Amino acid sequence: MSVNVNRNVSDQFYRYKMPRLIAKVEGKGNGIKTVIVNMVDVAKALNRPPTYPTKFFGCELGAQTQFDAKNDRYIVNGSHEANKLQDMLDGFIRKFVLCSECDNPETDLHVNAKKQTIGSSCKACGNRGMLDTRHKLCTFILKNPPETDSSCVKEKKEKKNKKKDKENGSGSGEAGNHNDIDAPDAVDGEEDDDDWAEETTEEAQRRRMEEISDHAKNLTLSEDLEKPLEERVNLFYSFVKQKKESGAIDSADKEILAEAERLDVRAMGPLILSELLFDENIRDQIKKYKRHFLRFCHNDKKAQKYLLGGFECLVKLHQSQLLPRVPIILKDFYDADLLEEDVILTWAEKVSKKYVSKELAKEIHAKAAPFVKWLKEAEEESEGSEAEEEEDDENVEVVYSSSARELKVETVKPEKAEEDDDLDIDAI
Repeated sequence: MSVNVNRNVSDQFYRYKMPRLIAKVEGKGNGIKTVIVNMVDVAKALNRPPTYPTKFFGCELGAQTQFDAKNDRYIVNGSHEANKLQDMLDGFIRKFVLCSECDNPETDLHVNAKKQTIGSSCKACGNRGMLDTRHKLCTFILKNPPETDSSCVKEKKEKKNKKKDKENGSGSGEAGNHNDIDAPDAVDGEEDDDDWAEETTEEAQRRRMEEISDHAKNLTLSEDLEKPLEERVNLFYSFVKQKKESGAIDSADKEILAEAERLDVRAMGPLILSELLFDENIRDQIKKYKRHFLRFCHNDKKAQKYLLGGFECLVKLHQSQLLPRVPIILKDFYDADLLEEDVILTWAEKVSKKYVSKELAKEIHAKAAPFVKWLKEAEEESEGSEAEEEEDDENVEVVYSSSARELKVETVKPEKAEEDDDLDIDAI
């Protein structure tokens, strides 16, 4: 089913049509994504590269996008309805397709990389103008300009030459045709000086290998994000394990965070780190790897919950050594700012068998009870002290004296009620 390119026009005979967007949601959980099945056909109707509207969706939704031009797959991370994307496409058409003068979509974009400007020219009315480059998509367009018109001009010239060849074929013969075609190449002569041989020096080989590896990284990135959550977690586990075995784990906190974000498993990071970095000497290891865990747990309650899950798994592995020390270790987590007070209190309210058996989970919660009680009492004391401060503030009165140079602050004691409020009429 086709719709008008400019959907503000309700004329059913409007000649500028495009297919209606078809969106397909794939994956589950953190790996969920929306594939725009017919993005190539829609982009062709708009005379724009399919990467532009896809990237526009990513900018508007705050989501990552992926392009696989070879297989015509254009993806926006997250679950999005086709109708929502269709409405969003109208915004792209208004900003980057329709002519500002005649509202027709017969426009071409012209990118000037040096001046960092994007121009628009309309074939229908001849209007020329500049686009507002404040939108995030403009940065992408400047880095990935549309194909230049020179290729189209070359194709037209080649077609003309072929027609001339056919016309002159009977009269002047093949030799004349070759002279007509080869003459411009001889006149240009600029490309004759170019050295087409490939450099074989070590530096050139190293540079080519870096380019190939960068390209491979980009391919791997898109492939990894399409994998199920379990596979991505295993990839992250292998990455951290390799850093630990190579002895580079101490200074690799930023790299570990970046890899978790790349694989979209950031919240689960503390669970994997607990398994690889903690053992029965966890108290010393909390101090040693505090920076690594803070990168995940700071202001992230979901990551803190996974940290508690990793701690439960660790207690299961080293039950005899760690179970008696549960409250002390939780206090260490709390002091290191890896766990927030409300996260611990929420965890203590309900026994879960997600990571360990229910029996062991009950034992862990029982051992943690003194620390949880201390947290609650500390919270109540802080609330009580705040209430007392408020009462003291109410009993303070500011006294202003015209003769005094400074304001005097006096504490006013509440007046006691007079006992003999009733008057004895006979005594007067």
